[in-house]
Amino acid sequence: MKLVLAEPFKTLWAGRDAFAAVETLQGQVYRELEGRRTLRTEVDGRGYFVKIHRGIGWGEIVKNLLTAKLPVLGARQEWDAIQRLTEVGVATMTAVAYGERGSNPAAQHSFIVTEELAPTTDLEQLTLGWVEQAPEPQLKRALIDEVARMTGAMHRAGVNHRDCYICHFLLHTDTPVAADNLRLSLIDLHRAQVRAKVPRRWRDKDLAGLYFSALHIGLTRADRMRFLRAYFQAAGNPRPLRQLLRDEVRLLTWLQQRADKLQQRYARKYAPGVAHE
Repeated sequence: MKLVLAEPFKTLWAGRDAFAAVETLQGQVYRELEGRRTLRTEVDGRGYFVKIHRGIGWGEIVKNLLTAKLPVLGARQEWDAIQRLTEVGVATMTAVAYGERGSNPAAQHSFIVTEELAPTTDLEQLTLGWVEQAPEPQLKRALIDEVARMTGAMHRAGVNHRDCYICHFLLHTDTPVAADNLRLSLIDLHRAQVRAKVPRRWRDKDLAGLYFSALHIGLTRADRMRFLRAYFQAAGNPRPLRQLLRDEVRLLTWLQQRADKLQQRYARKYAPGVAHE
């Protein structure tokens, strides 16, 4: 069993079974599945996000593996990713409670509680109107540079996100947003993997997710090249743009192909008449 508690939960749950106590937290539920529950709660007037994992069963684990998917077994992946990113200076969530018990991966009980990041807006929402009304060029360039820097630093630290979309980058809005005053945080790390080094295929999958999620916000070819140059510089491999394009032609071709496939899948999933959960 592993249990880490910081305030206010260290005091709130003093003398109690933390695994039972976390199940009693109330608030706005964002996701309710058989094996996982996500909600927002408040303690002493401050907001927190709670993710509770109760085990997904061997059947679901086998189903995931047979379809070449890596199942999320508990809160440890998010906890480990937060610790690693914090160590290397990539802004992310602050975990104030974490617990894990049980050795059976199909029935393990775990949870993680993180501080709410507010006030913020995610980059998907921020960029919704960029096609109709272009943003201030300096702000756009600064956002591209910062997302590239964070993503490159994340990968260099051995973390791949597996849900790397612009909606998971939060822009802090507690101060006026300007090109020289940006603060972003990376969230939703429950599927993240932490290793000594990110394999190329997983690095490329993260980059494809970013590329796909930014397809329709009005970015130019120059914007995309700016991202790549900043990303590889942050990843410890700075190169002149011409050399970068020559060296990474396979990656660039694959990104476009992968984005096309994701676009087709998205169109099928949300086509008129298709039932959604």
